[in-house]
Amino acid sequence: MADSKVAIFPASGGIGGSTLTHLVDAIDPSRIIAIVRNPDNISSRNRNSGISIRVADYDKESTLEHAFDNASILNLISYASIQHKHRYNAHKLAIDAARKSGVKHIFYSSLAFAGDGEPISEAHVMQAHLDTEKYLASIAAQDPSFTYTVVRIGLYSESFPLYTAFFDLKNPSDEIRIPHDGSGPGIAWAKQDELGEAAAKLMKSYLASPKTFAYINKIILLSGPRVWSLSETAEVLGRVAKKPVKIRQVTVEQYSLQPQVQRGMTYGGGDLAPAWATAFEAIRRGEAAVVTPHLRQLLGREPEPFDQTIAKMV
Repeated sequence: MADSKVAIFPASGGIGGSTLTHLVDAIDPSRIIAIVRNPDNISSRNRNSGISIRVADYDKESTLEHAFDNASILNLISYASIQHKHRYNAHKLAIDAARKSGVKHIFYSSLAFAGDGEPISEAHVMQAHLDTEKYLASIAAQDPSFTYTVVRIGLYSESFPLYTAFFDLKNPSDEIRIPHDGSGPGIAWAKQDELGEAAAKLMKSYLASPKTFAYINKIILLSGPRVWSLSETAEVLGRVAKKPVKIRQVTVEQYSLQPQVQRGMTYGGGDLAPAWATAFEAIRRGEAAVVTPHLRQLLGREPEPFDQTIAKMV
């Protein structure tokens, strides 16, 4: 597949921007199509590398119609929302448009809830991912010319506020009030930029030899190197913030009514905090505590530990 083109959509934001940057370094940039809502969100370094840039928006179906033309491979980054049906429908529209344009393989960036290939999750945030995974599998079952790889992305170390009631390193409180007691199992935190690097290396591997690629119509979980309980996570945050921090278990209602949670979990005028709180049950059941060697193997080095990543954030 020496001349196959790879599209990334959306190619900005945390994981999309990171994957684009590392893919520019991994393959000929002229083979890369970066699809974004706003081209200004692509770094000047990547804009000037020789990539093609197109404009499309998950929420504007007409923009997807030709967004994937001339691409053989697509890295589909999930829609930035925790909503279920709307998010899944956005993914489905993009997948259908990509297939109409001739895309033959989709790398779908899913999430690490549900562990290493399980088809169910307690976390509301995972439901659209599971539906998308099932949709890709159903297409491949009906059309042997189409294949996919589900890349379950480990929970980002940098996303710790979502799991700590929006703890602020620059304005720290002395307790984290969540519907969880802080004990294990916990989260195999992974650095966001290393996840983007690993995703780019997966695509490079596929391009080099699609017939022998190990993850055709399969799921690969990219996790951090070890599991940190939420209490251990709080201890790390406290060390970095230079203030003792403890977990205090509260009800879902008490968690949801905290002002910072209300601010962080209000989308389109709707309060999604109770739905998000299901993530704590998923953590309690060990869904985010599955460790695999894949991230280390793709990087060719030990992934950066959670505490080191957090220390660099202040």
